Order: sequence, then structure tokens, then C-alpha cells
Amino acid sequence: MPLPWGSRRIRGIGHFAAISHVLIKHGLGELSDRLFARRRPGVKSSGLPDAQRIRRVFEELGPSFIKLGQLLSTRGDILPPEYIEELTKLQDRVPPVPFDEIRQTIEHELQQPLESLFAHFEPRAMAAASVAQVHSARLKTGEQVAVKVIRPGIDKRIRKDIDLMYFFASRIEKRSELGRVIGAANLVKEFERTIFRELDMLVEAGNIERFAQSFADIDEIYIPGVHWTHTSRSVLTMEHIDGIKMDHVAEIREAGIDPEEVALIGLRSFSRQLMQAGIFHADPHPGNTIVMRDGRVSLVDFGIVGYLDEETMLQIAHVFLGFSEHDYELVMEAFQGAGLIDPQTMDLNQLRADLKEISEPFYGRSLKTIAVKDVYDQTMRLVRKYHISLPRNLLLLLKTFIQTEALGKILGSEASLLEVTRPYAKQLLERGYEAQKIFKNMGRELRATGGLLRSVPRLTHELLRRLATGDHRLELRHDGLDQAARKFEAGLNRLTIGLVLAASIIAASLILNSSQNVLLLAIHRFGLETVSVTQLLGITGYIIATILGLWLIFSIIRSGKL
Repeated sequence: MPLPWGSRRIRGIGHFAAISHVLIKHGLGELSDRLFARRRPGVKSSGLPDAQRIRRVFEELGPSFIKLGQLLSTRGDILPPEYIEELTKLQDRVPPVPFDEIRQTIEHELQQPLESLFAHFEPRAMAAASVAQVHSARLKTGEQVAVKVIRPGIDKRIRKDIDLMYFFASRIEKRSELGRVIGAANLVKEFERTIFRELDMLVEAGNIERFAQSFADIDEIYIPGVHWTHTSRSVLTMEHIDGIKMDHVAEIREAGIDPEEVALIGLRSFSRQLMQAGIFHADPHPGNTIVMRDGRVSLVDFGIVGYLDEETMLQIAHVFLGFSEHDYELVMEAFQGAGLIDPQTMDLNQLRADLKEISEPFYGRSLKTIAVKDVYDQTMRLVRKYHISLPRNLLLLLKTFIQTEALGKILGSEASLLEVTRPYAKQLLERGYEAQKIFKNMGRELRATGGLLRSVPRLTHELLRRLATGDHRLELRHDGLDQAARKFEAGLNRLTIGLVLAASIIAASLILNSSQNVLLLAIHRFGLETVSVTQLLGITGYIIATILGLWLIFSIIRSGKL
């Protein structure tokens, strides 16, 4: 396949050397040789490199490769469990950018001096990650805010790294069967699409607004507000949330808040996102989930979200309801409706049996008694076994599902995610969702039909004009009717013979039974003295009828359609 880097000039030979040095440093010299087309005599490929070493290489290579590793950590459908476990540990905590550079970025983006924008701006970063860092500030109106700023120049660095990733993906696909199977170049393309969305603060601000609308009438969930006058492509200013990180269980208890109730709020929020909002927070780790002092739960950092269309929401509801009610036929129907399984190429009975085998042991158990890693590993084993291709949003959803369960487990919840989700799934299916969808589609089709009808007079006029001027000829053709015509003709012939046969029998009977004799002939044969012409005609009619009848019966028997 043509790769996007094919038309670009890969600059920075020193970067290649640095990557090769990092690989060798972590004991991956063999991988370096394969990537850079070097050959060592007597050295054979040992297959997949060690997962821990790969994780350390990503960490040392910097922000772009850390983000790539985090993306790969969601791809349990193509990578072994030990790789998923290691890549999940990737942390993108890095030293913050100096305050002077942050000031320049904000003033350039918002076209005002920092002092005109904020009454106070804390120079020290609250948090710093590979692509952005967050500072505390106070607006002129007195509101406390959190300001997320994209690191200066990070987009150029990421673009340069992506060019290298495409280069490496090409080498990996040429020299590794695994690289071809997993589609290394496609993984880089997916990374390129997602990372630049994450770098756009206007996209994240839009995600926050959509969540705020979806949870506007839900008291237990709070979504921070966006200050659009202080937001741009590289700067996001939102309401500061004062609270406790969800994994600080002791501190939550000290604040007089029940951790198990917090877990239930999180599970209900997850259910609403899937069954009502059609958008879900795809990175609900403890740092992004804040327990407020009044017991509400706030979600922050909306850089990674997943979107669900109406049909997918409906299929997800069927899946959750099927699992909660032990109805694996419903689960299979939902999988098939979503296009995840193909009855022509898969053993559906065996898949159903495998689903039941891995699911039944978890029924009725609380979150704290379930090993989340086991659930994920067994699910991915089935995905790989049956070669199921999962879209990115469903992979994100599965990762979010695991993280949500993990948070519940940290909080010591006795709840079952399936039981919490079940009423939301039923509500989605019972409120006439399918009928709404039908009417919505009907309206769309009626609008399309109306547009076509409006164009019919014009198209008809144009067609007739072209026919009249000889620009086009109207030619009617039919195919595949010859055999049907022959069968119809044969049937018609049989019907005609049948009618002739019936007429001959009737005529012969009438003649033989007639008392009138026309033209008596003397024959002196067969014991007869005379015979009339009428008797000869009757006998001839019977003979013809007998011959035709025998032929007709024989032809029908021979056709096999008696």
C-alpha cells in the first residue's frame, strides 16, 4: 500500500542514530538491525522482543512514541496480553515547559497580554504531560480556572516522529509477518488521526460542551464549564474542580463520603454515556475522575472520547441485556447486527459456547472479587481466536469498560456492572428507540424522495429532447428469458395436445354412438359384412386419441414433473 511518507523527505539522520542507540541500549540491537537493514552473520530472529524493553524504549524516545504505545495498549485484539500489560504502564509525565514559553503561547493564541486575561496566573504547572500542561489561574471576574496549554512546537516534533513511524512501519511490514498481519502502517495512520485531534483544544472544548448538555439534568455528575473567550486551538480554559482523586479512598471517607456510593455514581455515569448520550469518556483513570466535596463526581480531561451512533447504542444495549440475563442468543444477534461476526466463516455454535464459558463464572460477583485483567485477557483471546475485527470506538469502549470496573474495585464496590447497566439497557429498548429510529429514517427517505420527484420533470424533458434530436437511442434488452419462454411454449403445446385429445375422444364417441350410417362399405373381414364411413372415423379418432394420450403421459413422466 502507498504510505503517506512516500512523498516526504525524511530529515534528521541524527534522529535515526538516536533511535538505533536507544534500541541497542535496551538490548534490542537485533530489532535495530532489522529496521535499518543491517545484517549480522549468524544472528537469527528470536521473534517478538521483550515487552518490558519495548515499553522502556517508548518511554525514552519521548512524547510521540509514548502516545503511540498508549494507543497500542488498547489493541488487545492484535497484541499478546503481556504487551498490553506493559504498554498500559506507559506514563507521559515529563518536566514542565518553562513559564516564559507558556506565557508566549497564551498571549500569541489569545492576542492579549497575560495580565489582561487573568487576575492571577500560577507560573508553576499543576500537571505536565507529553503534549500539554495545566496551570491554575483566576479570571478577572474572580472565577478559579484551570488552563491547559499545548507545549510549544510539539506539533512539529510529532509530525517529524510520525514520518519516522511510517518509515519504520514500512520496514516492519517488509521484514516481519507479524507486521503485515497487524497492519503496522494502518496503526500509524490511526495514531496520526487521533494525536492531532488531541492537540486541538477546540475539539476538547466541544467534547466538554456535549457532555455538559448530556448530563445537565443529572445532579450526581458535574461537568466543568468552558470559558470560550479564553480558549483557542492551543489553549483551553475551563472551570477548576476542587475535589479528591477517585483512588484516594481514605481521603474520600474522611470527607464523609461513601466510596461505594461514588463507585455506583461512576457506573451509572458510564451506563448513561453508552445508552443515552452516545459519547463516552475514554480515559476515566483516577486523575481524570474527581470526587467533589459535596459528593458529586466530576469528569475532567476530555481529550480522548468515543462516539456511538444510534445503531451501535442499540446493539450495545442488546449485548449488556443479553449478558445480564444469560441470553447468549441475544448477544450473538447483537454481534451479528453490528457486523462483528460472519455466520458464513465462523462456527457460531462454538463461539456461543465460548462466550458462555468465560461469562458464567462472573455472574453475581461484586467488582472487588473480579480480576479485571482476566476478563480482558479472555475477551481478547476470543477476538484473536475468531479473527474478529473490532472498530476503534469499540476497542476504546472495551478499554473504558475495564478502567471503570477497576475504579469500582479500588473503591471496594459490591456492585455488579452488568446489574447497574441492565435498567439503562432496558429503558433504551423499551422507550421505542427503534420506532424513533424508523420514523427518523422515514423522514430522511421522504426528504430524499421529494428531491427526486422535484427533478423528475426536468430529467424527463431532457430525455425526450435527446431522443427527439437523435442524441440518444432508446434500446430495450432482456436477458435470461429464453429458458422461461421455452418452458412456457412446451407447456402450451401440451395443453393444446390435451385439448385435441379430449376433442378426438368426444368426437369419436359421438360418431360411434350415432344411429346414422353414411356410405356403407362391404369388407367381408374380421367377421363383418359391412362397415360405414362414420364408424371408420370414430375408430380412427380413438386410435389418434390413444396415441396422443400415451405420448403426452410419457413426455410428462420423462420431464420429472408428473
